Amino acid sequence: MLRMESESGWWLITHRDHARLAGDFAAEWGNAFFRTPAPRERVLHGIASHDDGWMARDARPSITREGKPSAFSTELVGKYSAFEEIDLKEYLAVREQAVRVIAEKDPYAGLLISMHTYNLLTEHADRSTITRDDLRMLDAFLDRQRAYQSELDAKVAADRSLTKEEKSGERIVENFRLLQACDNLSLLACVAFSSPSHLLHPLAMNDGSSKEVRVLPLADRHFRLSPWPFTEKELRFFLPVRHVGRKFFATSGQLEEAYTLAQEKTLTVTLVK
Repeated sequence: MLRMESESGWWLITHRDHARLAGDFAAEWGNAFFRTPAPRERVLHGIASHDDGWMARDARPSITREGKPSAFSTELVGKYSAFEEIDLKEYLAVREQAVRVIAEKDPYAGLLISMHTYNLLTEHADRSTITRDDLRMLDAFLDRQRAYQSELDAKVAADRSLTKEEKSGERIVENFRLLQACDNLSLLACVAFSSPSHLLHPLAMNDGSSKEVRVLPLADRHFRLSPWPFTEKELRFFLPVRHVGRKFFATSGQLEEAYTLAQEKTLTVTLVK
């Protein structure tokens, strides 16, 4: 779950809808300067479905120790520092499921998601918030992900439907970075991030170079990107949300009831050149 604060409570977004928004961004990616993703359908599938393993967990939202919805929020953008608020064993099981549920049908898409998961839990995780026993569990999980990536690499290499360039290490890293970029842009939108930011990695250009894309918030869920990676000068996207009308909850069951009763609504995300 992701949360965006409102005047009276919280807008809540599922991981699945956040990932679909990331996929929508990826579907528009590319112009005379920025390279379009290839193999297109498999890259877009990986980006749009990279959090499908969270669906069951999101259907039953829980609260933090403070009584807020336990969800990704603006405080966590750019870092993973809230491990004291989660059951790490359950969390890693969800992460592993999110990789395997896609990889079993599409090794290419699954490889990108595994690389994303590994990066999230190495480059962005604050290990100081994790107990010694949980660190051993986390490191064992990371070892399994590396081993699984080797299996998926072999399957991708043997896939005759892919061109030599599409399954090259360079192109796979490029597509992983696009997943990271679109995921990050979706996170910024889903929490209404209000400070200047960027899309994590330099991104591939048609001339063989790469450039960092900067993100400037103009209003809630309204951003200017520079340099501009799309064809149209302005794009609008639609994000399904539910609103719960209080800031704090006494129990997770109380939050779950409020979330279940809330009607789905739609917020707009706008990107401009």
